[in-house]
Amino acid sequence: MSDTSLTIDNILAPELTLCRVPASSKKRVLETIAEHIHHQDEILSDTQIFSNLVSRERLGSTGIGQGIAIPHCRLEGLDRVIGVLMTLAERIDFDAIDNQPVDLVFALIVPKEATSEHLELLSQLAEKFNDNAFCERLRQCEDADALYQRMTTVST
Repeated sequence: MSDTSLTIDNILAPELTLCRVPASSKKRVLETIAEHIHHQDEILSDTQIFSNLVSRERLGSTGIGQGIAIPHCRLEGLDRVIGVLMTLAERIDFDAIDNQPVDLVFALIVPKEATSEHLELLSQLAEKFNDNAFCERLRQCEDADALYQRMTTVST
């Protein structure tokens, strides 16, 4: 995979955009991410994805502050980057760097060898999520369709 023009629009599918997900804990959020990816592509093991996400969280929380988390991991045998966007029904503790509970989650699952793509996407996400007004618009979405549109449409 040497596509340097990898963007959030390319990796996020409407089916992996989830609005107001009930989740009681960080563990539950990571399980939900893994289950939805497996549901989309049954070749991918939800157990393996969950385990890799948890291992990454052990290195340090992916809660980047201001109610936002970007859990991510590498996955053996994956041939593309997968994104999952979720808003949570209620804010949950995610051990974020600012100790604020999280309600906006974008998970990134990347092929084991995709290093530069991985970093580029993380930087694109951080940039988008740095915009408070943009994050508020995501939080106000009532359904997954609206959420997907807001995330993938460049705001003017």
